[in-house]
Amino acid sequence: MSDIDQYSSAVLKVTTSSGTGSGFYLPSDNLIVTNHHVVAGNRFVAVETQDKEKYKVRVLQINPALDLAFLECKEDLGQTDPAFVNSDELTMRAKVYVMGFPFGRPFTVTEGIVSSPSQNIGENSYVQTDAAINPGNSGGPMLDAEGRIIGVTTCKIAQAENMGYALPSEALVKELEEFRANRPEQFSVKCPSCSQLIVEESDYCSHCGHKLDGKNLFQEATLSPLAEFVEGALGVREIDPIVARAGYEFWEFYQGSALIRIFVYKEKYLLATCPLVKLPKTGLEPLYRYLLSNPVPPYFLAIYESSVYLSYRVRLADLKTGLSDDIRRHIFAMSLKADELDNELIDNYHCEWSKESRREIDPKVKGPKKEWKPRKS
Repeated sequence: MSDIDQYSSAVLKVTTSSGTGSGFYLPSDNLIVTNHHVVAGNRFVAVETQDKEKYKVRVLQINPALDLAFLECKEDLGQTDPAFVNSDELTMRAKVYVMGFPFGRPFTVTEGIVSSPSQNIGENSYVQTDAAINPGNSGGPMLDAEGRIIGVTTCKIAQAENMGYALPSEALVKELEEFRANRPEQFSVKCPSCSQLIVEESDYCSHCGHKLDGKNLFQEATLSPLAEFVEGALGVREIDPIVARAGYEFWEFYQGSALIRIFVYKEKYLLATCPLVKLPKTGLEPLYRYLLSNPVPPYFLAIYESSVYLSYRVRLADLKTGLSDDIRRHIFAMSLKADELDNELIDNYHCEWSKESRREIDPKVKGPKKEWKPRKS
């Protein structure tokens, strides 16, 4: 295993109601490091490992001046602490690796070089690279060829190719040292002038009088009416909506073995859908007859790219009518139906598990034939 691969599993996807970003885990501090702009307006966010395990974590401290945020992680993610390398040890054209979840997609590593070890932008200095950096990479680590953290990926210049930036590791290490010396117990904002922690909303720092944007720093972001509706329906199922968030007006969660996705479709529909199973190799006619019989109204079964999907679609306009309670109930019930149907289709029609299905191998079953069992949420 390369030095780069050893730390890759510590890189996490960070999800809020407005979008996704990246972060990385520091086990000795029980912290996840990310950018402030990734979690702005949130006191709690979801993080997702590369094994698709999701956790709710608390935003503990933000430093808008450095675009840094520390998230408190109470889960043991089983990593070792990374090594850091200062920007003054970097040379131009040295190899770098950017890790993260661009556009909210699965984990990627992009390779580039150091274009400049120290590039001044505003009040801060950054490491500049030509490695591909896209929305969603923000908050993830930039590493050198030895797997040491160079910095926190922060941004790229819009409409400019091959120009990405990372806050250098020495700025992060300094921030961590100050955090350890005075670890807050509640959400705190670091004053950009005196570096003291502010815990109550104010337009001015109570320590030095520096002017603050108190409303945007302390107040939580307002959910859209659609998000309030969907998350209210999920709450009936006792599903934590923060953990279910997968981006702006997009939710994703497991009910048993079934992966449920809820999102806006063609700008006028709310669609809940689940990839149930893959089609069997033979004996398709009985399955087709079953699917065409419309067996599970108000839901419908359909085939797309050799997989069977269970879906529920309603017009967005109907959410504001007397049908709203029925829609909530149908969203609630669909996840349960999906968890039943995948097993039925496998048992009765010889379908195969979908690649999205959450499964565990029964340790009692040995040899090439394995029995797959769904893991209950």
